[in-house]
Amino acid sequence: MKPTTRSFYRQAVQGAIEFVVANLDEALDLARLAALAGLSPFHFHRVFKGMTGETPLELVRRLRLERAAARLVGTDLGITRLAFEAGFETHEAFSRAFRLAYGTSPTGFRRRHPRYEIAASCGIHYAAAGLVATFVPHDTGGGTMEVEVRELPSRRVATVRHVGPYNQISRAFARLGAIGGPAGLFRHPEVAMIALYHDDPEATAPEALRSDAGVIIPDSVPVPPGLDEQRIPPGRFATVLHRGPYEQLGDVWARALGEWLPASGFRMGSGPSFELYRNDPTNTPKERLETEIWISLG
Repeated sequence: MKPTTRSFYRQAVQGAIEFVVANLDEALDLARLAALAGLSPFHFHRVFKGMTGETPLELVRRLRLERAAARLVGTDLGITRLAFEAGFETHEAFSRAFRLAYGTSPTGFRRRHPRYEIAASCGIHYAAAGLVATFVPHDTGGGTMEVEVRELPSRRVATVRHVGPYNQISRAFARLGAIGGPAGLFRHPEVAMIALYHDDPEATAPEALRSDAGVIIPDSVPVPPGLDEQRIPPGRFATVLHRGPYEQLGDVWARALGEWLPASGFRMGSGPSFELYRNDPTNTPKERLETEIWISLG
């Protein structure tokens, strides 16, 4: 792979960090950040968190707190004003967040004058001059995780749309089973259960998140009434097998997109990325669940 391909994600995340620092007082526009990075909002969130160890929103909150801490020491500005500057609606909410981050109240911090930086593996901290350091990529070993690059032919999927928190997609799978079971969809050898996620949970309200519970079916099988038909286009995918609870999948996505992908030299493709479930959660212990993550590659 070309060096320019390898550095694409590092440059994209660095640019996003610099934009955040330059616009620290503005409402965070995640869609704009993703567009500046040249990624979909859904993938940008995972790439950013995987590479920095923080979501964009977590970065903004930490930098605003660090700025407030620096101003507590360097100015005589009132705590209520600093709370508003940090994006908090009340003095009390600011004080709670400040104590959680620094182990002391804003008043106590002002008296003791400790360092204002909050621990962050990416190495990005507030600087009064507006200077932005080069971030340190987060590394938990994801660059060497076991990934297989595979070619996938076109796949036909019968789906049920779920709108709401992603952790409630089981409702859509229940409807999929209620319709697809009597129709005989699950008797075919090519059948596999998958989930497709379409929105960035950092940029979209939980009640508006869109996802699809689906089952891969042969072309010869009709889609029963009540289900929608989608196609996964043919293409190249990176696949990662996760063994364990579904609750850990967010971290696996972040490591794959934020650590393995930048190190691999591959670029994200335009096709959908999805999860494929290899066993049944209703009769399988959580620690033995197997989920394949499929990442579209360009």
